[in-house]
Amino acid sequence: MRASSTPGHRVWFITGAGRGLGRAFAEAALAAGDHVAAAARTMGPLEELAASHPPGRVLPLGVDVTDREAVRAAVAEAVGHFGRLDIVVNNAGMLAMGMVEEFTEAEARAQLDVNFFGALWVSQAVLPTLRHQGSGHIVQISSIAALGGFPSTGLYSASKFALEGMSEALALEAAGFGVKVSIVHPGGYWTDLYTAMRNTSALGPYASLREELEKQFAQGSVDSDPKLAARALLTLVDSDDPPRRLLLGGTAYDLAFDLAHQRMAAWAAWEPVSRAAEQPIPAPNP
Repeated sequence: MRASSTPGHRVWFITGAGRGLGRAFAEAALAAGDHVAAAARTMGPLEELAASHPPGRVLPLGVDVTDREAVRAAVAEAVGHFGRLDIVVNNAGMLAMGMVEEFTEAEARAQLDVNFFGALWVSQAVLPTLRHQGSGHIVQISSIAALGGFPSTGLYSASKFALEGMSEALALEAAGFGVKVSIVHPGGYWTDLYTAMRNTSALGPYASLREELEKQFAQGSVDSDPKLAARALLTLVDSDDPPRRLLLGGTAYDLAFDLAHQRMAAWAAWEPVSRAAEQPIPAPNP
């Protein structure tokens, strides 16, 4: 039986909705009076979320985002249940820590499978519905690690860089259909991303670097309540003119500007070399 959304109330499709930021996003959407298709691998937390709200407000969906066909089936179930989709949040993700040299093929592929391909499969699956509606907003949850590469987060950064490159193109492709795309860069939040993270097998030559990083982590940053990120997300999706990119937190904001200034300075210093590498010539003869 289809449970149509109340007029004026939006329908969200959120991946990784069972915990962390995804759970905070789902609860904020529900508190705003909206409806949520909550997707995650583990059904228990989703069923608890559904049980704590009036019937029909939450649709729990057990789905592995790395399974393209399962994602398509989940999106079809959500559309069949609510009749539409308004906001799609690609939040599902995982973190594998280790030096680039240490990653096995399986570990590297697993990182990309969840953080990049999972978001790609969801984006592809929801687009026919959003195009048909002529409206919708896809929000890609990236990371502060996508602002630059850092020791021990190389493959995590790579997965988020890939997500952002795809999303930049998607935003331009979908705009003509009335579909918006935003990339969100969260800083640190108290979720289980770090407690559930995977680690590579350490190689001896990186011991001193790893020790230095551990000292930096011990000095520690104070992470924030995920509810603050959820509040920012609601402000984003409520906007008539949402930005292509949104930084969450002062740490992410300051880092983004610092890295941008460093890159611009380096580009400017090497401008003569850059310009000398281009000189149009007629097309070569076949």
